[in-house]
Amino acid sequence: MRDWLIHIKRGEYASLQTQIREALVSAILDRQLDQQEPIPSTRKMAKSLGVSRNTVVLAYQGMMDDGYLLAKQRSGYFVSDKALEDHVPKTRGRATAEKPKTSNLDWDRLVNKHPSQQANVVKPRNWQDYQFPFIYGQVDHTLFPLAEWRDCTRQALGKKWLGDWTNDATAADDPLLVEQIRRRILPRRGIMAHDDEILVTLGAQNAIYLITSLLVTRETRVAMEEPGYPDMRNIFALHTPHVTLAPVDQSGLLLGEALDDVNIVYTTPSHQFPTTVTMPLERRLGLLKKASEKNFIIIEDDYEFETNYVNEPCPALKSLDDEGRVIYVGSLSKTLFPGLRLGFMVGPKDFIREARALRRYMVRHAPSNNQRTAALFLSLGHHDALIRKLHKAYRTRWEIMGEALSKHLPSSTRIPSFGGTSFWVKGPAKLDADELNQLAQSKGLLINPGRVCYGAVNGPRNYFRLAFSSIDEKKIEPGVRLLADLIKQSI
Repeated sequence: MRDWLIHIKRGEYASLQTQIREALVSAILDRQLDQQEPIPSTRKMAKSLGVSRNTVVLAYQGMMDDGYLLAKQRSGYFVSDKALEDHVPKTRGRATAEKPKTSNLDWDRLVNKHPSQQANVVKPRNWQDYQFPFIYGQVDHTLFPLAEWRDCTRQALGKKWLGDWTNDATAADDPLLVEQIRRRILPRRGIMAHDDEILVTLGAQNAIYLITSLLVTRETRVAMEEPGYPDMRNIFALHTPHVTLAPVDQSGLLLGEALDDVNIVYTTPSHQFPTTVTMPLERRLGLLKKASEKNFIIIEDDYEFETNYVNEPCPALKSLDDEGRVIYVGSLSKTLFPGLRLGFMVGPKDFIREARALRRYMVRHAPSNNQRTAALFLSLGHHDALIRKLHKAYRTRWEIMGEALSKHLPSSTRIPSFGGTSFWVKGPAKLDADELNQLAQSKGLLINPGRVCYGAVNGPRNYFRLAFSSIDEKKIEPGVRLLADLIKQSI
C-alpha cells in the first residue's frame, strides 16, 4: 500500500471513517490497488494514519458490506472481483485511450438562449478563506443551531416518516412544511392563504423562473427596479425584449410613467435590492391602486422578510391585495442556509396549479427529506429561536458597520437601511468598484461591486455593497478601515 493513497484531514467536513472509505473506494475504482495483494491490516492502517483501530475496522466493514472488499482467513483484506465488475467496463485486451471526439455542430447557433453571456453576480467559492468577507448571500455558520438541525434530520430519517420522503411525491409538497409556511411564516407578513395557494420551490430563484415562464412571452412588457436584482433582469431578458427599468428613490419603486404600459411589475418592497430601502405603506397602497388601474400583475420578492430588526415590519403587498394581483415569493435561505435551496410562492390557486404542473416537468418537487427536516425545524420552534438570535447578531453588526463607515468613509454616502444584511454604499465619483474589488481581493477583502445591479448601459460604477451576514463582528471595523485605504489608492 503506497503512503500517498490515503490522506486524512482532521476537522474536515467528513469524518475520519468517511475519508478512509472515500480514499480506498477511489483507489479501487481507479484500479490503483492490485487484487493479488492485501491492503494494509486495520492495525497497520490505524497506526499509519494516527487514528483508532475501531475507526478503520468500521470503514473496512462498511466496504465489505457494499462489496468493495472481501476478507480471506489468515490472509487479510483484498479488493473484491465484484467491485471491479460492477464499475469497470469489460474490454478485450488492453484498455486504449479514448479517441478525441470531433463535431461539426455549431452549438452557438443551435442553442436558442445564451444565459452564460449575461452579466451575473460573481462570488468566489472559497470566500471563507478571506479575512474580511463582506460578501452578500452567505451565512455565519457559528450562528446556526447545528444540534437542533441534526435532531430534526434524525427524526425525518426515522422509520416513522420513511415512506413520506422515500416515495415519489410526483407534484405534491410535504404537507407538514406547507402547514408550517401557512401557520408560522405567512402570518408574520400578514398573509392568509390556503394550502392550494402555496407552492414549495427550490429557493426563490426557482419560484421567479416558474412565474416568468408561465406569464411572460416575447410580447409581454415587464418592469423592474433600477438598480435591481440582476438575476431577475436576466430571467426577464431570456423571455422578452420588452424590459423597462423603473427608478427607485428613498422609498423604493417610483410609481411613475415606467409602470403605465406594462403587464408585469417585479419589486422588492421590504428591502429593495440592492439599496435596502423599505417601501412605506402609503406607496404600497399606491402601487396596488396603480396595478388595478393599469391592469398589471405584481411579483413581490420578499427575499429578506425575516431580517427587519430595526423598525416594525411593514405588511407585505400580498397581505393588502384584494384583487389577487400579487404573486408572493419567499425564501428560507436568509434564515436557514442558502445551500438548503428551499423557497415558496403564494398566489391564486389557479396560478399555483399551473406552476405546480410546470415544476413537475422541471424537478417534480423539492427533495422530500429536506422538506420534512425544515418542517420539523419550524414546528419545534427552532426557526423562531434562530430568528431571534440572528436579529440580535445582525443588529450588533449593523450598528458596528454604520459607525465604521461614518468614521473611515465619511465622504461616501449610503442609503439608510432598516435592517437586512448589507449596506449599499456610494463611493467617490471617480471610483470603479470592479477595480476596487480586484484590489481588495488581493488583500483578503471581499465586496460586491454594484455595477451589475444596473441594467442601463451607462450605469454608475462607484456603488458597492458591504454585507455583514457572514463576517465576525470583530472584523468589521478593521475591514472597513482597510477598505477606506484601498479606496484612496484607487482614485
